[in-house]
Amino acid sequence: MVSRVIPVDDFDLVIFGATGDLAHRKILPGLFRRFVAGQIPETSRIVGAARTQMDDGQFRDEAAKAICEFAKVKKNDPRLAQFLELLGYTPIDVKGEGGWKELKSRMRDGAVHAFYFSVAPSLFGDIAERLSGHGIADDNSRIVVEKPFGRDLASAKALNATLAQHFHESQIYRIDHYLGKETVQNLMAVRFANVLFEPLWNAQYVDHVQITVAETVGVGGRGSYYDKSGAIRDMVQNHMMQLLCLIAMEPPYHFDPDAVRDEKLKVIRALEPVLPEDIVRGQYQASGDQPGYLEDAENPDSRTESYVAMKVRISNWRWQGTPFYLRTGKKLRARTSEIAITFKEPPHSIFDDTGAPKANELVIRLQPNEGMNLKVMIKEPGPGGMRLVQVPLDMSFADALGAEGSDMPDAYERLIMDVIRGNQTLFMRGDEVEAAWAWTDPIIEAWEDSKRAPEPYDPGSSGPEEALRLMHRDNRRWREIRS
Repeated sequence: MVSRVIPVDDFDLVIFGATGDLAHRKILPGLFRRFVAGQIPETSRIVGAARTQMDDGQFRDEAAKAICEFAKVKKNDPRLAQFLELLGYTPIDVKGEGGWKELKSRMRDGAVHAFYFSVAPSLFGDIAERLSGHGIADDNSRIVVEKPFGRDLASAKALNATLAQHFHESQIYRIDHYLGKETVQNLMAVRFANVLFEPLWNAQYVDHVQITVAETVGVGGRGSYYDKSGAIRDMVQNHMMQLLCLIAMEPPYHFDPDAVRDEKLKVIRALEPVLPEDIVRGQYQASGDQPGYLEDAENPDSRTESYVAMKVRISNWRWQGTPFYLRTGKKLRARTSEIAITFKEPPHSIFDDTGAPKANELVIRLQPNEGMNLKVMIKEPGPGGMRLVQVPLDMSFADALGAEGSDMPDAYERLIMDVIRGNQTLFMRGDEVEAAWAWTDPIIEAWEDSKRAPEPYDPGSSGPEEALRLMHRDNRRWREIRS
């Protein structure tokens, strides 16, 4: 199988916060990989903008170090030298007037203009105002904004209103890197390009759905930030909500940005309020020489959750009666992200009890080892009667696609190229963000009112015991967390 690389149009991309961690780890290495793949025209320009005083040469040196480290390329690679020629740098005062005239002078007529806000959300308004006021951005420009998109409904509305003062909704790209993952997009292909699954994708045939995002790391190094958000703000309200929407949404009339996002919005608005007994919050504790959450957050009185599990219901014809179980946490047994759709068992078995068929299960792995796995029942080979055994039909992208599968574009690479193309399909719309917060806010408020501390759990475990009971009372079990 040969993948096609379709070049994008000539562009000028400005990265605000270009000296920060995200630019070093993801944005610059991702752009380099797209350049090597032949997707970025050699005439394009990438301009770093930040408070740090440096010139073009110094920024190129800094970018080269980041690309060598995170894109695994050697310093003397001639392709790196070619890519660095695209880079420039302008020191900027986002709250003042310094640097804006110089930045405008770098913008070329006729090129796509995109501006990546890799900065704190508190600076979005200042940057948007100055881009507009100095005539750097026009009606055809695009801006990319990183999460968090507010910390509640009120702040999300305020942020959307601020951006709307200077940019149309069609120009705003709210980036969620989970939507750039190959497997997430393949979820839509599996559902809507194959007659095999879509007729079964409803409450009549699906017993339940599990969405798991587990991490082995704690919050050390970003404890003060994380302690103000917690697992539900950091993961559930955005990443996991998007995965839920893609699983549960109705087929859009066309693979079109607004058509897809209209259907996702309908799912969010159909979510029922979560009952208190259907939520479990956890907090990893100290173990041996490993610090606990309270030490990592440097807040001995913190009631912020590092783990959350919940049972979610969707009130519509397709999913009435089928529960969705969501869980995410830090310091768990393995690093893994997956969606598991468990189908109902056959209504009648013609086999004896020893050969009773088990439920089919479709597992979509987002990380690591992206791919899909469908568990089906077959006859166990050999003589001795009809003995059934469940086996996986496994498709790892690395195995199925060979070298191409093991070298798939990073999510940021794909999404930035979509920005240049002007394709908003994999980006969140303003009303979508606000609807997600409208559902999440009452959950957070109920926690705060209860003043109940999160359940403790051991590092390297699957989470608190209460989360196991959440499933057991429904006669179901969480899937094992493993890499």
